[in-house]
Amino acid sequence: MLTTPDPTVPSETDGSAQTPAVSAVRRYYTLVDEGDVPGLVALFAPDAVYHRPGYPPLVGSAELTAFYLDQRIIREGRHTIASLVADSPHVAVQGTFAGVLHDGRTVDLRFSDFFTVGQDDRFTRRDTYFFTPLV
Repeated sequence: MLTTPDPTVPSETDGSAQTPAVSAVRRYYTLVDEGDVPGLVALFAPDAVYHRPGYPPLVGSAELTAFYLDQRIIREGRHTIASLVADSPHVAVQGTFAGVLHDGRTVDLRFSDFFTVGQDDRFTRRDTYFFTPLV
């Protein structure tokens, strides 16, 4: 098992504690923050499933693309990884997100993501959880 807590989370350039799955997860956050929808969708297997609060499961490349282009309420922002734990084929991430929604409101929240990575190092499943008061 690979555990990389903040502030010692290796960067993509230092090469320490990197596996293809960990690199793919780190790359995902870079691409989503840059708005590179084709690039981030390419990290997912064609039949991948994404579970996100408030949405039905998103299945496959077409639904993921539609979500990121048309349904995601976030206009822009930045993810910061606080901790990352990898135990093949799973990668768990805890972090923060700060950004702006399409309606102009700002958002600053904590999140957790759980990725399952296939043999080709593409995501087969992703589950996202947000730390916000709901109940």
